[in-house]
Amino acid sequence: MKHLGFHTLRDQATDALGDKLTNQLQEQLHSETSEDLFTFADFNAEEAERGGYSDYSYWRSTLRAFFQNKIAVFFLIVMVTVLAFTFIQPYLPGQKDPLLIHNDQWGLPLNNIPPCEEFIFGTNAIGQDLWARIWAGTRTSLFIGFSVALVEAVVGILVGVLWGYVRKLDFFFTELYNVLDNIPQTLLLILISYVLKPGVSTIIFALSLTGWLGMARFIRNQIIIIRDRDYNLASRCLGIPTGRIILKNLLPYLVSVITMRMALAIPSAIGNEVFVTYIGIGLPVDTPSLGNLIQTGRSLMTVASLRYQLYFPVLVLVIITVSFYIIGNAFADAADPKNHVK
Repeated sequence: MKHLGFHTLRDQATDALGDKLTNQLQEQLHSETSEDLFTFADFNAEEAERGGYSDYSYWRSTLRAFFQNKIAVFFLIVMVTVLAFTFIQPYLPGQKDPLLIHNDQWGLPLNNIPPCEEFIFGTNAIGQDLWARIWAGTRTSLFIGFSVALVEAVVGILVGVLWGYVRKLDFFFTELYNVLDNIPQTLLLILISYVLKPGVSTIIFALSLTGWLGMARFIRNQIIIIRDRDYNLASRCLGIPTGRIILKNLLPYLVSVITMRMALAIPSAIGNEVFVTYIGIGLPVDTPSLGNLIQTGRSLMTVASLRYQLYFPVLVLVIITVSFYIIGNAFADAADPKNHVK
């Protein structure tokens, strides 16, 4: 009991001493401070509300992640340079007509002239400037590639989203896919090229007829994965229209897939145009294209002095194909939110 009383007295003394020191310290602070040293902080309701949100931007983060890939940036510069020069080349001074046959002073065609000062890439078998024909052919092939990629994107995205999200249409689109996918694309290209008049529009139609199947399948598979997630279920419960759910909830999730497929569709379409022309049922001979140029150069491979007529168009085709492939894959990776680091 004595021991307990000693501890009780000690605690009471400590508390009393602490209260006394606290009171003295407060009195000293009040005596030494002035209200002029303090100002009221302004309150802004808009700024306070904004502080609850993140400054994250999907597209800004995507571009930042893309430009961190030095190889992709290099090929992007190469691709932009090639595309820009392809379309401004006809307007540069001293450029020749790709269809014009050049003759010497005696009226004979300047055929198979190797690269020289006047003809940078030389001439072909009938005296046409190969430099002008390569860039004209690049424009034609790029137009085909971009047109096919645009059709594939529009049709593939529309069909893929409806196929994956609207359950009642699943059976119809599945059977349609099975029928069209079992038709060999090469056979289809050959048949259409034989039936219709050879030309740019025929090539675009033939390549676009089944080219959207791959895009639609990829998007359908992705839609099935995310269509029943909580935010989509909540949107349906709130009565939000299906079109708005597709535009706001589903398509942003598919940016990386769409970007990659479109980037690969352009060189794929150009390669198919080259293949169809290679087997002799592509564009007419008088229409410059990379396919026509490569087909002509292939027939001259046995003559060493004329192989330049194959090397130059193949080089342009390789640059376009590799650039689009690397840029497309890099941008698809950058568009994935998992790769966004703040």
